Amino acid sequence: MLSKSWRLSIVPALLLMLSPALSSAQVNVSVSIAPPELPVYDQPPLPGDGYIWSPGYWAWGDDIQDYYWVPGTWVEAPQPGYLWTPGYWAANGAVFVWNAGYWGPQVGFYGGVNYGFGYGGRGYEGGYWQGGHLFYNRAVVNIGSVHVTNVYNKTVVNNVSVTRVSFNGGSGGVRAEPTAAEAAAARGPHVEATAAQRQQVETARGNPELRAASNHGRPAIAATPRAGNFSNPVPARNAAAPARNATAGAERPAGGAERPVPQPRLSTPRPAPEANASPRENPAPRENPAPRENPAPQTRAAPASPPRQAVPPRPATPVEPGREPEHTQAPRPAPKPQARPAPKPPEHPADHPAEHPKDNEHH
Repeated sequence: MLSKSWRLSIVPALLLMLSPALSSAQVNVSVSIAPPELPVYDQPPLPGDGYIWSPGYWAWGDDIQDYYWVPGTWVEAPQPGYLWTPGYWAANGAVFVWNAGYWGPQVGFYGGVNYGFGYGGRGYEGGYWQGGHLFYNRAVVNIGSVHVTNVYNKTVVNNVSVTRVSFNGGSGGVRAEPTAAEAAAARGPHVEATAAQRQQVETARGNPELRAASNHGRPAIAATPRAGNFSNPVPARNAAAPARNATAGAERPAGGAERPVPQPRLSTPRPAPEANASPRENPAPRENPAPRENPAPQTRAAPASPPRQAVPPRPATPVEPGREPEHTQAPRPAPKPQARPAPKPPEHPADHPAEHPKDNEHH
């Protein structure tokens, strides 16, 4: 880490001589550590007419010796017709220099860094001033439910590769140089950050959760609805859970642990009777209901008798007067014994002639 005196004296002077682009912008501080990548987050809805989006960025704190995230926010323009040019980090050799943002009638150079929401690296595509009113591009601005009639829809095509790099130049930085119009805007009339924007920076510096060492580049407060107002913040999409959420989460498992406790208790009595079921099965009197089911078929046989009484019309088809009384007992077996005595009458005449020769022989 370079000493503070080195950062504030020699390095800015060298950079001003080496880079004409930096000479047109205000140099605040330089650091020998590259800033983290820009987090991904959603833009809160527009709070009202006349507000302009100020994108979030990584600031450096000498007192904390760390980067901290300044959340993006909506801020009122200091005067009609002025637009916000975001600040940016520029690398030169082994140091990174911060160039502060400013208000002006034209958007100047901000390092080609893609801050999103209309700041794609060149100019501002989120809106423009006309007749003292700011017209908003619905394609890149979250209008929300606010009632504004000065809106339009223009698709923004980004011809530059979309990256999350937060600095210009150096190794791995954005390769961009200011255009003639951007350089002229930087030399034109400027207005510094408003009081609300400065309050946004001071509040962010005092929040330990916004430091890079704490959130690892994923701040829990990535954007706020208005400058200086940290209520209802918007977290980064992959934000690390803040400490207050961790305590709240710890209370949930504590209360949730009480609920699963009765669950194992309910499950234990259920297997208990299953284990005791074997000794309880020894007394077989409970299985005696099986013989009770025997009368059940008797009851079924009782109704079976009436259909047999209804069957008599079937044997009634062979009309035999001699067998009518037998139908009441068993119509089907009765004809079988009658069929057997039928051949007996022819046997008697055969016996008589046989007796005659025997009688003759005795005579």
